[in-house]
Amino acid sequence: MDIVELFNQTPFVELLGIEVTEAGDGHAEARLPFDESLRSNEHGEVMHGGVTYALADTAGGAAVISLSMDVSPTVDMRMDYLAPATSDLYATADVIRHGSSLSMVQVDVANEDGDPVATAQGTYKTSGQGEGTPWLGNG
Repeated sequence: MDIVELFNQTPFVELLGIEVTEAGDGHAEARLPFDESLRSNEHGEVMHGGVTYALADTAGGAAVISLSMDVSPTVDMRMDYLAPATSDLYATADVIRHGSSLSMVQVDVANEDGDPVATAQGTYKTSGQGEGTPWLGNG
């Protein structure tokens, strides 16, 4: 399974313009170009916080799936926003614990200058999906 290709063909990821650039061995990286359609309001120059969250969740999921090699939905994610997102964003995700039923991921999001924008900690399910999972379209 090519995880980068899998994520880059995900309709929601494509809609937002997220690009997973690397995924393997519990590590993933993704980027999101600044786009005015993602702003938090029509007059400001800040991307909506939900977009930052989606970038972090996408990178975190790619990192986990690079180890589980299976559907691994998000169970929980906590995000701290550190600065407004006013330029392209870059996420780096690393699995910090990979277990038989859950994995935990640390994700850092930075702007194009490398300044921190957000940090997140996510938990993903790593087992028990079975063949009837709705994520595969046969549930």
